[in-house]
Amino acid sequence: MMNKALRLGIVIAWSLLWSQAAPAEDLPLTENVPISKFQNRTEDARPYDFDAPPQGMFRSIALAEDFEERLGFQRTHEIVPVKPTDRFAPDVPAIFIVFSLHQHYQGFKVFGRCTPEQVAGAISGTIVSEDAMHIALEDDSGYLKLSPPKSGWKPGQYKIEIHVGEQINETSLMGTMRFTIVAFDK
Repeated sequence: MMNKALRLGIVIAWSLLWSQAAPAEDLPLTENVPISKFQNRTEDARPYDFDAPPQGMFRSIALAEDFEERLGFQRTHEIVPVKPTDRFAPDVPAIFIVFSLHQHYQGFKVFGRCTPEQVAGAISGTIVSEDAMHIALEDDSGYLKLSPPKSGWKPGQYKIEIHVGEQINETSLMGTMRFTIVAFDK
């Protein structure tokens, strides 16, 4: 013989389930709506520009003469640019690419590859400097250091490709940055 309270509970549960069921004809349905109303409109989509500074995972990215590490808002180490610029002297000891990132859920590497773009006497597309940084799960900022080539920085315009992943390949390019080496008169 079933317990009286258990029988009452079963009857209440059954009646609640039965009373909440509604016939299909009572549901508010939208009829005869074209599928294009539910798809992304091509006129709203912007193509991603790989020839511009990286976006998406980068909250900010800048070229600078140096960087410093500060204790951040959440007591984390933040790397911030010092003297951000895109114009450098030929005797600059290094060019830094300083960036902050949006939240990410696994570690990865950020690569920077520098080539001359409009430099007298230099072959365009030849890698003159490169660097990589491993970003751990807890990192929200970082930097790349481009050391001068053995012959030093020659005046002209340089291009830096920013790649993200485990290695550089045809799909790892995130964007491009440019800087100029300017010969100052003494």
